[in-house]
Amino acid sequence: MSATEPDFLPFALPDIGEAEIAEVVDSLRSGWITTGPKTRRFEEDFAGFLGGGVEAIAVNSATAGLHLALDAIGIAPGDEVLTTTHTFTATAEVIRYMGADPVFVDIDPQTMCIDPGLVERAITPRTKAILPVHYAGRASEMSSLGAIARRHGLRIIEDAAHALPTTSGGRLIGTLDSEATVFSFYATKTLATGEGGMLVTRDAGIARRARVMRLHGIDRDAFNRYVSKKPAWNYEVVAPGFKYNLTDIAASLGIHQLGRVRGFQQRRSEMAARYREGLSGLPLLAPPDAAQGDTHAWHLYVIRLADDAPLSRDEFIDQMAKLGIGCSVHFIPLHLHPYWRDTYRLTPDQFPHSQQAFEASVSLPIYTRMTDDDQSRVIEAVRTLLG
Repeated sequence: MSATEPDFLPFALPDIGEAEIAEVVDSLRSGWITTGPKTRRFEEDFAGFLGGGVEAIAVNSATAGLHLALDAIGIAPGDEVLTTTHTFTATAEVIRYMGADPVFVDIDPQTMCIDPGLVERAITPRTKAILPVHYAGRASEMSSLGAIARRHGLRIIEDAAHALPTTSGGRLIGTLDSEATVFSFYATKTLATGEGGMLVTRDAGIARRARVMRLHGIDRDAFNRYVSKKPAWNYEVVAPGFKYNLTDIAASLGIHQLGRVRGFQQRRSEMAARYREGLSGLPLLAPPDAAQGDTHAWHLYVIRLADDAPLSRDEFIDQMAKLGIGCSVHFIPLHLHPYWRDTYRLTPDQFPHSQQAFEASVSLPIYTRMTDDDQSRVIEAVRTLLG
């Protein structure tokens, strides 16, 4: 790259400040580098941020949280869980962890989220739960999905990996009437701890089961055992649990990231509006905004190239890279991946809306460390290629 060429603009970067760094250093100096007081504080702060009387259980990934949630509601071999094909594999793989079968449903082409009408048609006597995904930061149609669940006696576990702080019907995702909601704190998410996640629920039984199963099925909090002034070495294993606990190092990041979430959302919303204005008139479809009165987290900004665009989606991404800008695709639908395709005999014609969206979709960079000049570079590059 010559001295006159700008640096490559990556697709995503976390926004880590001095407060996060200082909190991590404090944890390192304290001696508590695994699950301890910072993790408990992060859980309490997160539950307080959401409100609504929820409990929060910190885990080492959203995948872990989804697995714990399905375990806690009793999903078993032979059961079916309805979910979308337009998601990352983790959403479906946790269903297989339980020995159950995912039943894949197409998306609504307007919202890019699971289509409630198709969900109801897919219900069978084996169906036990619905696992919707809040895509790109926009909420699924939770009012419709909740009504379907009530009519058919189904449970709902929300994949909210993209959805902090998204609202649905004026309520924060995480405070709806679902059995549990799971957030992701992966490095690219709107709250980033590197790796990590949070399971939230109002159901005391689900919370209790998740806490036990998160750490080897042990019936006592490891933190309490290690800080007790009385001998507290004794414990019982009551179930074959997992190793899903969050560390205090990661929680140290989360404590301060949580305090910045509202500001992050405001900045992302401003960037989304700037993209919408700057890219108007081009052969592309802008992503859907939140429903009237609701909040979009804008975790992703996904454009869809129109049929009359001068180059294909793949060519567009390659050319953007040559212009020094990283893009991505969210997602390669599960019906196209060999395991899911072959195991469940899936074909693209079963999911026309997801397939069409995939073939046209490009995720543009949208993260709070981007400057206005960075975003102007992206807009100019898109207009150069599509104008």
